[in-house]
Amino acid sequence: MIPILPAQLVRDIVRRAFQEDISGAGDITSLCVIPEGATGEFEIRARANGVVCGMQAAIEAFTQAGPGLSLDVLASDGDPVEPGESILGVSGHVRDIMLAERTALNFLGRMSGIATLTRRYVDAVVGTKAKIVHTRKTTPGLRALEIQAVRAGGGSAHRYNLSDAILIKDNHIAAAGSPASAVRAARAEAGHMVRISCEIDRLEDLSSVMKAGADVVLLDNFSLDDLRAAAVQAAGRITLEASGGVTLDSVADIAATGVDIISVGALTHSAPNFDFGLDAA
Repeated sequence: MIPILPAQLVRDIVRRAFQEDISGAGDITSLCVIPEGATGEFEIRARANGVVCGMQAAIEAFTQAGPGLSLDVLASDGDPVEPGESILGVSGHVRDIMLAERTALNFLGRMSGIATLTRRYVDAVVGTKAKIVHTRKTTPGLRALEIQAVRAGGGSAHRYNLSDAILIKDNHIAAAGSPASAVRAARAEAGHMVRISCEIDRLEDLSSVMKAGADVVLLDNFSLDDLRAAAVQAAGRITLEASGGVTLDSVADIAATGVDIISVGALTHSAPNFDFGLDAA
C-alpha cells in the first residue's frame, strides 16, 4: 500500500511551488487572454507508459488555485498508465485551471518519473530476495514526495533522515579510526531501538564489523565476486546492502549475488521526467 502523506505537509510543499510561479500581478497571460468567468473542462493525460505518482500534490495544486474547481480523480499513485490515458479531470473557471496547470504537471512528471524508473529496477530483480531502496539523494524540500514515489514504483523504505538510523560512512570511519571502532562506539551510545549500519569498501573488514555488533553492512562498490563472498561469509546473520554505481544494466547481477538490499541513488537523482499533458476534454 502506498503511504498517504500528511495533508498539511503536501499543502506546504504546493504553496511554496506556487510562490515560485506567482508574484506581482499573477498569471498575466490568462488575465489578458481568458475572459473573466470563462469555464471549461480539461483532462490530464499520460503521453507514455509508466507508473503514476504525485496525485496528492496535483490535486492540492488545483484546490489551492481555485476552491470552486471540480475534480474527477481517475487514477491512484502506483497505478500503471498508458499513452492517452486520463488520470485527472478538472472543470471550472479556466483562469484557475491555467494557474495550476504547470505546478500540477511538474509534480506529476517528477514523481511519476521516479515511480516509473523504480518499477524498472524492481522488475529487474524479480526472483531474488533483494529489495530496491532509495537513498537520501533527493531534491531538497521534496524528499517526502520523492520517497513516496519510490514506494509507488515498488521500492522499499531506507533511512528517511539522519535520525532514523545510524549509518557509518567513510568520513565517520576516518574520524573513528576503523570500521569496527566506529561500530563499537555507536553500539555503546545507541538506544536499543536504533539499528546500526556500517559501510565498508573491502571484504576484509566484514568479519570485524559483524563482531563489533553492526546490524547492517553496506558493501560499497564491491565487485560481484566480493559480493558473493560476503553473502557466503555473512550466511544470513546480518543484513547486507550493496551500493555504489548501481544501474539497470548491473542490478540483476548484483541481486543474484545474495545481498538483501540494493540502494540506488539514481531513483531520485537521475529519474527522467514523465510526460503528462493537460488537454481540453
